[in-house]
Amino acid sequence: MKISFHGAAHNVTGSCHLIECNDQKLLIDCGLYQGEQELVEENDKPFGFEPAAIDFLLLTHAHLDHCGRIPLLIKRGFKGEIITTAASRELARLILLDSGHLQEADAEYQARKVARSRHHHQRQSVKPLYTVLDALNSMDFFGRVAGYTTPMEIAPGIRVTFLDAGHILGSASIYLELVEEGKRQTILFSGDLGYNGRVILRDPSIPPHAQIVVMETTYGDRVHKPLQPSIEELYGAIEETFRRGGNVVIPTFALERAQEILYFLHEGVTKGRLPTSMQVFLDSPMAISATEIFERHPECYDAETAKLLSDNQDPFSLPGLHLTRETAQSMAVNNIKGGAVIMAGSGMCTGGRVRHHLKHNLWRPESSVIFVGYAARGTLARRIVDGAASVHIYHEEIPVRAKLFTIGGFSAHADQAELLAWHRQTGNPERTFLVHGDKEAMQHFATKLSRTQVEMPKLHQEFIL
Repeated sequence: MKISFHGAAHNVTGSCHLIECNDQKLLIDCGLYQGEQELVEENDKPFGFEPAAIDFLLLTHAHLDHCGRIPLLIKRGFKGEIITTAASRELARLILLDSGHLQEADAEYQARKVARSRHHHQRQSVKPLYTVLDALNSMDFFGRVAGYTTPMEIAPGIRVTFLDAGHILGSASIYLELVEEGKRQTILFSGDLGYNGRVILRDPSIPPHAQIVVMETTYGDRVHKPLQPSIEELYGAIEETFRRGGNVVIPTFALERAQEILYFLHEGVTKGRLPTSMQVFLDSPMAISATEIFERHPECYDAETAKLLSDNQDPFSLPGLHLTRETAQSMAVNNIKGGAVIMAGSGMCTGGRVRHHLKHNLWRPESSVIFVGYAARGTLARRIVDGAASVHIYHEEIPVRAKLFTIGGFSAHADQAELLAWHRQTGNPERTFLVHGDKEAMQHFATKLSRTQVEMPKLHQEFIL
């Protein structure tokens, strides 16, 4: 038995891990690198294994940094079966089609850039990482649907159980029970873990004991703000901005964060903390579609959200909500000078409509930008959060004059305290592999672990189990 690490090694994106057992090869996730340019360039490099040799891909959840290279894997020869939960399957389709569109658009932009730099009028050929058609074709490889806590014998000596990770809709930790030449090995992949007590989704499942644990460390070096003060800070920031006569721009991840913020805005209006007349624009076709998918999967909800639905209350709706799918509708939002909450993707401001809204509001002292999620190094969101005096958006230098809020309590990731609690529940694993975190966060988290051999694998590093 062997394990090797082909992504999210000493960084937060590109999750991809390989297990070899009984002549079978299992991939856990196949995600895109995001953030700094050098990282993004890794996406087109060889995987570090032969795609055609992979028998199964077990997908923990549908975030792009976990599923985003699946179409490329298939283009390069994968012929196996992809297994994931029902909700992850639906969300992955949405995410991958959008990613294919962005890959095509980026290739077109790069081709124009090359043509301009060479003073050619003829368009140069720049190939996208994969296309919308590649993304669509990849859905044919999704096979059996995994239910939470239901073991699946996927090959002789290989049993897989998906456990609720409480991170986003359909997210899972994956527990492997492997037997090779009479020797038994249990391996638990955390996937990305959510935190306890959040709205909409259930808490992460209590993990089983395992001999080997592979776990994320995104927030391995810090503790989040409590949720309730974060909600109050959100309401306060909105009220204060409206008093100044400005708009609130919230860069929003389409999955989970958009739905969670809608939930809190709904609650704020219901409880009288926010004005009923407040105009909210969900300016993200993907977030709108993701919200529709959420409403189709109540099996993932916690008791409170399930009760709202059973009482015929839509937790994702409010009186002044506008769903802006069309480009013309999105452009019209920029004519509004005050009193609007604009939720738009992407959460790290790496693309999407939020960049237009930042261009129109970031320079205005009366407006506010509220960051409610993780910002990776090298992203526009991180530059703004880190205090840049001005930023480059669509060929213009935009001064940063809007009031900035960074509210950490909305993170979809467990913080250090919850990661440690989860690890304790796995028993006393012989080895713990730390992945999916900045190097500093990972090293800090490693100092907190005892009674386990800690490994921090490098890219493509292989270990005998």
